[in-house]
Amino acid sequence: MSRVRWHELTHAYGSAEEVPGRLSRVAWGDAVTGASALSDLGLWLGELSVFDATAEAVPFLWDLAVTDSVASRADVIQLLRTILEQANPPRLDVQYAAHRAVLDGRGLADRLAGDRDAAVQAAAQGLVAAIDNHVCEACRPA
Repeated sequence: MSRVRWHELTHAYGSAEEVPGRLSRVAWGDAVTGASALSDLGLWLGELSVFDATAEAVPFLWDLAVTDSVASRADVIQLLRTILEQANPPRLDVQYAAHRAVLDGRGLADRLAGDRDAAVQAAAQGLVAAIDNHVCEACRPA
């Protein structure tokens, strides 16, 4: 995460400099701390629109989704799906980058769809379906 210039990126409410801290809280926090941090990330990165920070955060979200010690893996997977379903019409390049980052994790989604945790499995199956059915203006081939 230290290689990303978070302070130069934006999310729904401004500078993305606090994104790494929230990702770390999801990774290392207990269930309550992780859920709170994930809620912030959802608001910042995907529930309203996608942003340049979204595309940079998605690989870290994939890492969290496949890490068994993360308490909120199903919610992380749901955030990935939310990101795939959001747009940023004035910035199709940003939308494309965010969607591509989610789409590139298709193999991980397949693996998670067979997870032994039923909530993770269900969330991953929903994400696989969203990936397979994804069509948007930004991602449509030229």
